[in-house]
This record gives sequence, C-alpha cells and structure tokens, in this order.
Amino acid sequence: MAVKIGVVGCGAVGSFYGAKLCRAGYEVHFLCRSDYAVVQTHGVHIYSPEGDFHVRPKTANSPQAIGVCDLVLIGLKTTANHCFAQWLPPLVGPDTVLLTLQNGLGNEEQLHRLFPHQRILGGLCFVCLNRIAPGVVRHMAYGQVTLGQFGQPPDERTRQLARLLQQASVPCELTDDLDRAHWEKLTWNIPFNGLGVAATAGYEAVISGQLMPNQPLAPVLPTNRLLDGSRWEVLVRELMREVIAAARALGFSLPDALADQQIARTRTMGAYRASTLLDFELGRPLELDSLFREPFRRAQAAGVLTPRLAALCSVLEQLEQSGARPPRFG
Repeated sequence: MAVKIGVVGCGAVGSFYGAKLCRAGYEVHFLCRSDYAVVQTHGVHIYSPEGDFHVRPKTANSPQAIGVCDLVLIGLKTTANHCFAQWLPPLVGPDTVLLTLQNGLGNEEQLHRLFPHQRILGGLCFVCLNRIAPGVVRHMAYGQVTLGQFGQPPDERTRQLARLLQQASVPCELTDDLDRAHWEKLTWNIPFNGLGVAATAGYEAVISGQLMPNQPLAPVLPTNRLLDGSRWEVLVRELMREVIAAARALGFSLPDALADQQIARTRTMGAYRASTLLDFELGRPLELDSLFREPFRRAQAAGVLTPRLAALCSVLEQLEQSGARPPRFG
C-alpha cells in the first residue's frame, strides 16, 4: 500500500509509532522543530524490550516541505493544540485522514472545527515510553492503540488503517465508541499523571486543594510509589471511582472492575514516570486542560461530585502558576 504519512509532534509517542510505520516500509515524514538537525542527520533510535531498531524517516522543519499526506499522525502535547491551524493545513488534502494520539478530552473536536469534512480518528495509546534524547526513545512496555472514529463507528477506511498499524507491529483494536474509550483511559491518566505531580506538594495539599506557602517540593512519585499500599494508593482508587462515576453519568457504562484492572496492569510497569511528571520536572507546560480541567467540567455538567478531582485540579494549577520545580527523581 503506497501511503504517505506525516508525523506532527515527534516526541516519545509520535517518534515511536512513526518509527514503526517507517520500519514497515511506509513513506514517513517527521515534522521536526528543535530536533530537526539531529533527526535529519542521525535518524530515530528506538530502544525496546521487543528489539532495538533505527530508522531514517524523511524530515522537514515546515509543513509546506512535506505537502499533502494520506495520513497525518498527531503526537503533539495538547498544550500545542493552538498550532493546529498553522501546522496542519499544508498536510491536508480532500482524502487525508487525521489521527490524534493525544491525551485527554477535546482534541478530536478541535480538529473537527478546523477540518469539518475530514475523517478524524482518535488513538488511545497504552504504552510505557520516554523520549530520552533528541531522536531517541526508550520503550519499556506495552504499545497497544485503541482506535476510534470521531462522531461515528469505524467505517471500512478506518478498519484499513487499523490493519496498516497491525502490519507495522502496532497492536491495534477498534472501538465503536471513542468517547467511552477516552473515559476509560482517563481512569489511568488522571491519577497517575496528576497525583504523580501533585504529590510533590504533600498529601495534605492534595486533600485540601491548597498549597502551603513557601513549602519546598518533594520529588515526583512514579507509579510504583503511588501503588505501595500507602494513602497515595487510596487516593488513586478514589480518583478512579470519581472518573468512573462521571463517565456513567455521561452515558458510558464503565464497570467498577476497571479500576482494579488498571491498577493490576500498572503494577507491572515498575517505577514508571508518566509524561506529565517529566514535563513538570523539566519546566514544560502541563496538559491541564485536556487531562484534568475538561473532565472536571464535564463531570460538573453531569451533576457528579468529584471532590478529589477538584482538589487535584486546584493543586496542579497552583504548582504550574508558582513556577516551582521539584528535585529530580532519583
């Protein structure tokens, strides 16, 4: 299949899945910013328990240099969604498919407002990986993508894309309800991305939603520290229950057992630091809107009380506004 693929957002997620597609023989173009010279010269290196590999995708530092693609894979942090209107139009033709692999809620809606006539897909990635240097990704575990179509069940072209991903050694399953799948993933993202950062302010701050003045921050908490049987694990479960309750009020029948399933899978990850923890340590903007504020707004609109999520949103906002940074996790 002759497919031209553009990758916008070449961090850990975009680079990992883009590299797999490149290794499978597709024409893959990376739209790079700060990493442009490194990726152009050295390519992309993936270190993985499934086997290390190296690819040399085509590279560009402007979307105009890539041109219209059959598939645009979006791996941007949602804090960069304001760049959609600048970076995406040169890549989009009448038959282009847009696939966002971003976290949280609202990304497909933003794409639909810009491109109302395009096929827009959401891909929810369950994967442990980090970008450890420009053009270098360390993959630790998992890698499955749950693929859904915005606004309707998957059609045949979406099914073809799922097969394309599978042929590129990307485990892929289809969902008939993309919105429900987003809420399923939020049961993981909200506690493990959110608490891992908010815990730097201390347990009492996370419970009250209020930072103590001039309090030094502790290191971020990776997944194993959040699931060590302490009061942090209790908070993980309470947040998961709130997310499940909000999803049910919105019409998505998430089972109570989902929390136990997510926790069981997370225990196998070891000391994994989710992306928001790394962003916070490095002083990057946090994905507050898509991952935390928007789910909270929708829970409120559905009449669901989520006191733990409300306090978590408050602490994360205060931490970002303060500009304080924790000591690096050791």
